[in-house]
Amino acid sequence: MKSFRNLPTVESLIAELNRLPGIGPKSATALAYHLVAESPERLRALAETIAAIPERIRHCSLCGNLTESDPCWICVDSARVRTEICVVEGPLDVLSVERTDAYHGLYHVLGGTLSPLDGIGPGELRVRELLERLRSCEVREIILATNPSVEGEATAAYLKGVIHGLNLGIAVTRFARGLPMGGDLAYADADTLSVAIQSRKAVE
Repeated sequence: MKSFRNLPTVESLIAELNRLPGIGPKSATALAYHLVAESPERLRALAETIAAIPERIRHCSLCGNLTESDPCWICVDSARVRTEICVVEGPLDVLSVERTDAYHGLYHVLGGTLSPLDGIGPGELRVRELLERLRSCEVREIILATNPSVEGEATAAYLKGVIHGLNLGIAVTRFARGLPMGGDLAYADADTLSVAIQSRKAVE
């Protein structure tokens, strides 16, 4: 970034944008110069919206999804099927499943997947909260919708064993055909994901 040594504000902006997932140095530079060209009013509006995130956005105390009110709108919706809980890795996965309009139950956001090499075990995920929900409500089916990756499959297998160990008679299912191994739930198209939801199968 030597060419930006006389523009420390722009250089700092590029560095911050480059921290965002999927944004490399070239994209960060292009975005920075796009922002610099925006009107002061537009920049202030953007800055105010970003600044409001830590004050307004939180995690739902029940499901862990992002929300501005607690509990979130899904958890308080009386029209949702309250006997089904779809377990996902992150809030973006909730959005993806909702876009299919093929699932109308509740959710539980784990906050990631098991990854021993990275020091992420059950205690770092919202596993305890999930088990508490299962013991306290009339859940008949748990849909393990972790991504079809090595970590996602390992997390699903772990949760299956723990849930079956509760002996609550809860069916444990998993999204079936349509999702490729190594794919990411958050980026699956709605039609593919809808097929996977509707053809889910019991986890043996």
